[in-house]
Amino acid sequence: MSTAAGTVLAVLLSLVSAAGYALAAVAQARLAAAPSAPSGRGALRALLARGQWWWAVGLNAAGALAHVAALHYGPLTLVQPLGALTLVAALPLGAYTARRRVTRTEWRGALWTLAGLVGLVAVTGPAEPGEALSLRESLVVAAATALLIAALAGAGRRGAGVRAGGLGHATASGVASGVASALTQTLTAALAVGLPGGQPSWWQTALLAVLISAFAMGGLLLSQTAYRGGLAAPLAVVNLSNPAAAAVIGVALLGETFRAGAWGWLVAATAALVAARGVVLLTTGGPGAPTGVAEAARPVQVPAPSGPAEPAVAGLAESLGGALGPVPEAEPAR
Repeated sequence: MSTAAGTVLAVLLSLVSAAGYALAAVAQARLAAAPSAPSGRGALRALLARGQWWWAVGLNAAGALAHVAALHYGPLTLVQPLGALTLVAALPLGAYTARRRVTRTEWRGALWTLAGLVGLVAVTGPAEPGEALSLRESLVVAAATALLIAALAGAGRRGAGVRAGGLGHATASGVASGVASALTQTLTAALAVGLPGGQPSWWQTALLAVLISAFAMGGLLLSQTAYRGGLAAPLAVVNLSNPAAAAVIGVALLGETFRAGAWGWLVAATAALVAARGVVLLTTGGPGAPTGVAEAARPVQVPAPSGPAEPAVAGLAESLGGALGPVPEAEPAR
């Protein structure tokens, strides 16, 4: 395959990946917003019994597979920034299925967050082929991450309001997913060339696989909790904290650094501030958190198409409404 054809295929797969992640996020947010959403003790068991939850899991898996395939055909510097389009896709889709309009503040927040995320990814150097954590480093990272996630989740539960708590859980979700990615890289390198220090035994390989599964599923469950406070701001925080966690591991343990030396660090810091501004706008610019709704849920009623571009969107919203279940009615944004 030619370089140009590979690039085009990588772009298309990246768009499919972003769409899969966006649809999964909307599915999770709808489930979290429903009055009958499981919470408290027994919530996990109730969640696993929901068909809507498995829709979200399947969509996340499809997005991940498309992302891996895109990395096979295109460079990381192209694929990773395109993954930021998840937020751009999820914002209008989530608003449409909730029967409201995306506010101007939300659009500005999405653009600020997108710019910050692209800037952060642009200066992050990829790991060298075969470079990976040792088993000891993997265990230290897993233990430290578990403590950090516990602290973030605890802060989320103590947060002032549902939205503030959701951002704590969203940060924990992104960190968990970023560490799962780093451990996946370690497992891949171990199976190909062996861990630093020698070829891994079967129990070392199994241990890495268990850790990856635990962090990946933990990230998914934490994001589900985060979406109780809305969709846009938690999704932005998840998308930011995921590469940030991977970058910290790369710089601290794998000898990576930001591109362009000291200027790269400056760009990364500026990008983080820009993204933080975007998250603030997303947090304050949307409708109230859809929790504590006492009225009975009802299926989404899709407005009649009003233009040539509406039928496709309406059909997608109808299919989402049927597959993902009812949500409470949201007030129109002012």
